[in-house]
Amino acid sequence: MLDKRRFYINGEWVAPLQANDLEVINPATEQPIAVISMGTAADIDRAVAAAKKAYQTYSRTSAEERLALLERLLAIYKRRYDEVARTITLELGAPITMSMQQQADVGVGHLQGFIDALKNLHIREELPNGDILVREPIGVCGLITPWNWPINQIALKVIPALATGSTCVLKPSEFTPLNAMLYAEMVDEAGFPAGTFNLVNGDGVTAGAALSKHKDVDMMSFTGSTRAGIAVSKDAADTVKRVTLELGGKSPNIVFEDADLEDRVAGSVLECFNNSGQSCDAPTRMLIQRSVYDKAVRIAGAAGREARVGNPEDEGDHIGPLVSHIQYGRVQNLIEAGIAEGARVLVGGAGKPEGYETGYFVQPTIFADVRNDMRIAKEEVFGPVLSLIPFDTEEEAIAIANDTPYGLAAYVQTGDAERAERVASRLKAGMVHINGGPHRYGSPFGGYKQSGNGREGGKFGLEDFLEVKTIHRP
Repeated sequence: MLDKRRFYINGEWVAPLQANDLEVINPATEQPIAVISMGTAADIDRAVAAAKKAYQTYSRTSAEERLALLERLLAIYKRRYDEVARTITLELGAPITMSMQQQADVGVGHLQGFIDALKNLHIREELPNGDILVREPIGVCGLITPWNWPINQIALKVIPALATGSTCVLKPSEFTPLNAMLYAEMVDEAGFPAGTFNLVNGDGVTAGAALSKHKDVDMMSFTGSTRAGIAVSKDAADTVKRVTLELGGKSPNIVFEDADLEDRVAGSVLECFNNSGQSCDAPTRMLIQRSVYDKAVRIAGAAGREARVGNPEDEGDHIGPLVSHIQYGRVQNLIEAGIAEGARVLVGGAGKPEGYETGYFVQPTIFADVRNDMRIAKEEVFGPVLSLIPFDTEEEAIAIANDTPYGLAAYVQTGDAERAERVASRLKAGMVHINGGPHRYGSPFGGYKQSGNGREGGKFGLEDFLEVKTIHRP
């Protein structure tokens, strides 16, 4: 078992101030693979002090100096790419093929996107009225990241902080801390000055809250559940620090009668099940026009029955386990709620797949004839569970799609380009995917309503970590 009890503070791997061990569990085997330390408020104080001191000099570095550091980090990450993928498979349970093609790839794509954005960022510009606008690093940033796309969220927070001249303290999820510690090794090897990047493991209630409340932290960037995001905002309020949030979702996927049903319905099922359904922007509500509802249900059922679970260490397009026994319990509870509320089980259902009694595996599940007032249509399941909901008119589809407290992503499937644009303009979501259009590196990621505030990635991701100063000249 790996001993990963140390924290990365002020350029060194240091012991926690108080012993508090936690085992990291492989979700496919339910066996411990490493032991980490759970940090306290005192550990957070040490890390913040290091970041505050480093900010005094690092904030005055040039964009060219920081670009050189980022380029070195990119080269190191590429060299250790396979190690990243294997680590994510081990602690998250993402199948190795998915880890290689998606989970690890984000560390390259986002870093390159930020490098490109920084090269084109105007640090100083003259306004039409003659005033000077200057963009300056915001200061010490507290970063809290989740377990479902671990490197993705680390890259979307750590890189813009360091790229803009800010410094940071990262608290990764205690369920998937090993990839974060691997990333710390890369940041160290790249030569970022001591104190610019710091890492403290711990839980949200202790370490996360200490970071959010800290008087010397100028900004909090959090990704996770809406419930936890609200807690971060409340903790940060007393010091009026900036807070950016990327939270939950219940993304609608509107399938019109003129869509390529064979392609888009089957493709949408696979997208919903990707990463075992543990994605905040997953298209978990498929709204289908009633004239093609029966046909679409048959296609979805066939695609769902083709989905398989399997050992994460085996190559292939199968689905892995959920991250923990806690997540497994939540998903089972919602599957059972769907059955109790009268939704028709088209594929899957409650319990584990046959032959997978060990590990946090769930059956890929599709419910048909779902109403938008059912729990499975309202609550974020965060597992491979899809709800099929019929609609009659475009207006009804838009109303159902927007009838949610979330607004992260939305999906539109239609052969009518004008309708696609028209519907997209009326959906209350930060990102709309038309006919399978993917999210691309460098484009902003974020949502409306209770899906959060702020945007991550590329130019907009950099600007969230910058203050704007106006210089008024005579």
